[in-house]
Amino acid sequence: MKQLERASFGSKLGVILATAGSAVGLGNVWRFPYMTGQNGGAVFILIYVACVLLLGIPCMISEFIIGRHGQANTARSFRSLAGGTPWAFIGYLGVLTGFLITGYYAVVSGWCLQYIWASLIGHLHGDPAYFATYFSELAADPVKPVLWTVIILVITYLIIEHGVRDGIERASKLLMPTLFILLLVIVVAACMLPGAMEGVKFLLKPDWSMINSDVFLAALGQSFYSLSIAMGCLCTYASYFSRSTNLTNAAVQIGVIDCVVAILAGLMIFPAAFSVGVSPDSGPSLIFITLPNVFQQAFAAMPVLGYFVSLLFFMLLALAALTSLISLHEVSTAFFHEEMHVSRKTAALIVTVSCSVIGAFCSLSLGAVDGLVLFGTSLFDWFDFITGQVFLPIVGFLTCIFIGWFVPHKIVHDEFTNWGTLRGRFFHLFVFLVKYVCPLAILFIFLHQLEVI
Repeated sequence: MKQLERASFGSKLGVILATAGSAVGLGNVWRFPYMTGQNGGAVFILIYVACVLLLGIPCMISEFIIGRHGQANTARSFRSLAGGTPWAFIGYLGVLTGFLITGYYAVVSGWCLQYIWASLIGHLHGDPAYFATYFSELAADPVKPVLWTVIILVITYLIIEHGVRDGIERASKLLMPTLFILLLVIVVAACMLPGAMEGVKFLLKPDWSMINSDVFLAALGQSFYSLSIAMGCLCTYASYFSRSTNLTNAAVQIGVIDCVVAILAGLMIFPAAFSVGVSPDSGPSLIFITLPNVFQQAFAAMPVLGYFVSLLFFMLLALAALTSLISLHEVSTAFFHEEMHVSRKTAALIVTVSCSVIGAFCSLSLGAVDGLVLFGTSLFDWFDFITGQVFLPIVGFLTCIFIGWFVPHKIVHDEFTNWGTLRGRFFHLFVFLVKYVCPLAILFIFLHQLEVI
């Protein structure tokens, strides 16, 4: 069967920005700050950076090798290397994981759009109880979250349908610099607040007494979560890499960008939080409940500036969500495009409609409609659990085993060194990490998430 002509990124900058956009998302701007707050601040950040460098990057390179070698969607790339063995199942599970995450991730992304709208029309004001009520009422609303979920998926569709260079790469070159500019503006505004330096100290001055096994496992889990490992995104994007792309350099650059954005997100949030006396361990509610009130209190003397910063913050969240949603959407779009032999627009439309339905049910399960539960939990929470705590560790673990123990050593070496044109100084270290260290680390994450250890 003749393979469809393969698209590719048009520049090295496009490769880095698009793939970094996949990694940089709500995991960095939303999840990283509250995980940092709950796990000791600077100590967590140091361990997190170490996990990205020693574990996240080797896993990323593994997916790059599979994707570029296969020059196809994630499922087909695994299948081409598996040679008819059951290992091909990993690719299909990766695509399924990315597809399911797209559905419920779009719900959270839609909340960001609602908060932008609410900021624009002046609805985000009041005491802490007001913001808690506002969020709970939004989550339980039968119309607004579903509408915003569909809107952000349609925006994603309009980007994806234009292809790799004219859609994904062009959008990434616009969205990623804009995201950085917004982030830096809010960081500067937050760090100028009275008492903000306590928040900076919390992030940058380690308290070594906070180190324990839970902090290590939390940092390890966050590194995999924020780098988009095992979702099919990295493998799919790597299939658009040219033969001259240095996989190690690309992975390191993306890992550095990921860490920088995560730390800047902390510098955006904690100085403002400390300025008004908000606890740094507020948890998942930090973004949608705590922070709107924080910005309002912190800039009480300058309400116009507070309004502006709050609006910019939710625009930042929406951009971060969109860059990741594009990569998640592309995983399934590439799969349907190549496996069902339909046009790219048709494949993108199938994914958009399907994920809109999944997103609608996930949203409605949060309180708008009774009975949308599975095994005693809401569909939204069930999708979050099954993908984040089951599928992702399984796919990540098996991918490392696949690359480290099954794929022929020559193929791995050729891809790592660009067929001998690169020195490959770290190749043996990479193989050691992928064979032994990464699988054990992922196994610990998996067992810890299931509360076995």
